[in-house]
Amino acid sequence: MQHLTAHVPLHFSRTTDRSVHGDLLQRLGVWRHVCDSYYLAIDETHGAGLGRLLDQWLEQLERLRVLGRPVFLPFDFSDRCAAWLHVSNRDGSRVVEEAGWSMIEGWSFHPSDIAETASRIDDFAPIHNTDIECDLDDLVASVSRRRAELGTARSTADGAA
Repeated sequence: MQHLTAHVPLHFSRTTDRSVHGDLLQRLGVWRHVCDSYYLAIDETHGAGLGRLLDQWLEQLERLRVLGRPVFLPFDFSDRCAAWLHVSNRDGSRVVEEAGWSMIEGWSFHPSDIAETASRIDDFAPIHNTDIECDLDDLVASVSRRRAELGTARSTADGAA
């Protein structure tokens, strides 16, 4: 397990404005994964997009803080599976983040409504060497900053966020 104390080693950002394929980058420590905003862009739910997804990440992290139970945060919606961050409470203030896959297809749920699907993941397969420990408050602050950077405007360039 990688232990970082100075900052949150999680970064989720847009790499390009030209496409909905290969346009998002998820970093967790030194691990990097390029994914698509395609399912974010075609989600026709009001307020859908990367901003809404990050809002739900914040809601899930608050559930973790209150209930102490692990949460799943999706970041790659693929035809045959979805990639998730599994975040578990270490000791009340420290969490462990780990990237992995579930065979739940990315098209089978709306990125704008992840709670029900996230609560029923039972086949999470972690990706080797992606586990990172950090402070929960720092993680929430990092996601909140990224969300604030997106603003509230909807645009195609931000996957409708």
